Amino acid sequence: MTMDLAYLVWSAALTVVLALIAVTGAAQQIGLAKLAGDREKFPEITGWAGRAARAHRNMLENLVLFAILVLVAHVTRRANAQTQLGAQIFFWARVVHAGLYIGAVAWARTAAWVVSMIGLLLIFAQLI
Repeated sequence: MTMDLAYLVWSAALTVVLALIAVTGAAQQIGLAKLAGDREKFPEITGWAGRAARAHRNMLENLVLFAILVLVAHVTRRANAQTQLGAQIFFWARVVHAGLYIGAVAWARTAAWVVSMIGLLLIFAQLI
């Protein structure tokens, strides 16, 4: 497995961890019975649990882009040192982003997101 693909797998694992953190926070806040219900009149999840849910959703949105770029680079045999660097930057910036998002560190969170986008752009540059 190439390093790019390995970082894709680790990014999927990060997404699962973020989902578990978000569900744990929501369960603590509103209870497991409400979470398991039909979600009619579902209360807003706030505080760190709400931020965890948003961090998870943001990771899902970005994982789609990352997966497309990594898989296309792999299939077209354009994966190289630059795509590997882009994958590394993306993954570690997303780890930092998740912690900063849940911890409510606004501007640093945005900076981590920008760094993750740089990782995506490094991969994209090898595909055009």
